[in-house]
Amino acid sequence: MPNTLPPFARRMDMVRPSAIRDLLALGADPSILSFGGGYPDAALFPRDLLQGVFRDAIADPSGDPLQYAPSDGLPRLRAQIAALMTADGTPTTPDEVLILQGSQQGLDFAAKMLVNPGETILVEDPTFLGALIAFAPAQPRYAAIPMDAEGMDLDALERTLAETPDARLLYTVPDFQNPTGATLSLPRRHRLIDLANRHDLILLEDTPYRHIRFAGDSLPTLKSLDTEGRVIHLGSFSKILVPALRLGWAVAAPPLLERLSLLKVAADTQTSTLNMAATSLFLDRHDLQAHIATLRAAYRRKKEVMLDAIRQHFPQEVTVTDPDGGLFTWARFPEGFDATAFLRDHALPEARVAYVPGGTFFATHPRPNHARINFSAQSEDRIRQGIAALGACLKDHL
Repeated sequence: MPNTLPPFARRMDMVRPSAIRDLLALGADPSILSFGGGYPDAALFPRDLLQGVFRDAIADPSGDPLQYAPSDGLPRLRAQIAALMTADGTPTTPDEVLILQGSQQGLDFAAKMLVNPGETILVEDPTFLGALIAFAPAQPRYAAIPMDAEGMDLDALERTLAETPDARLLYTVPDFQNPTGATLSLPRRHRLIDLANRHDLILLEDTPYRHIRFAGDSLPTLKSLDTEGRVIHLGSFSKILVPALRLGWAVAAPPLLERLSLLKVAADTQTSTLNMAATSLFLDRHDLQAHIATLRAAYRRKKEVMLDAIRQHFPQEVTVTDPDGGLFTWARFPEGFDATAFLRDHALPEARVAYVPGGTFFATHPRPNHARINFSAQSEDRIRQGIAALGACLKDHL
């Protein structure tokens, strides 16, 4: 093997080690109680039902579930996803659906399709770390829009749009945002569509947590409010079925979907036929909405347990959000606190507890006095145990 390699492409300067890779490793360490990754509760996976549909898909005498499939996805599954979208208030036809290797693939494709090196992507401040990782190879600049309890600050967005004429793409998680848990209010959803129309902007709507709502009424998707075909809607089975399927989807107007489909062929030819076939059988045979209702009840209870434990054990100067859905609460520590250093120096070695330091979620100006804490993956007893240990550690060192 040579001692030196040819120079990497310049785009690799933007592709750096991420907290997500480290968190996946922590999740596999049984000695660490991790509130880090966006893991669903494995105890709630419908194992028996999945075993049945995979067995029957493999045994199909036609052999089709083990064969190549159309690059845009199995027609039957695309029709089922269109029906799910329509039932959720977003009228959709199968021809408007592209099956993805997880919705993360849609983030990658959207940036490749729309953003030239040096052009601006508008993101929430903070935003989903995985999106920043997916966008990095496109070599973008970022403009970060402040958040409050009602989601993105659209006054700030309007000012930023006036100052950033090269912005073509805005990325948002409007329902139970990752990492803050905030939900974009209905008036802001309408105004965001209006701003997109006026400023020739494509909206990338990421909705992995949309169906995990604990309180309040469901709000319309941005796609359902779209009047000019400017919204690319991303959905996923990872949080409502199982992550290992790596099945997501994009819904978009034909000019956008056609180009996304071309990128799909270039990236991997197609998503796993077997996984698509088994998921389609699951949707045919079993009540997905009943399963989602079970998840909602369990995660609502876990959130309440976690917030009660935080109120009991954390120092009073630490504040956390109380989301209406999703998998996370967002912690804010006093100014000057470094959540990354505290994790490394105290939380991991002393409390044996992990969380995600918040600085990595800020695209332009990291604020280290934040952390994302997941409440869905651990049992209620483990939540109480871990929060008590973390709280004691914070009181010792804060």
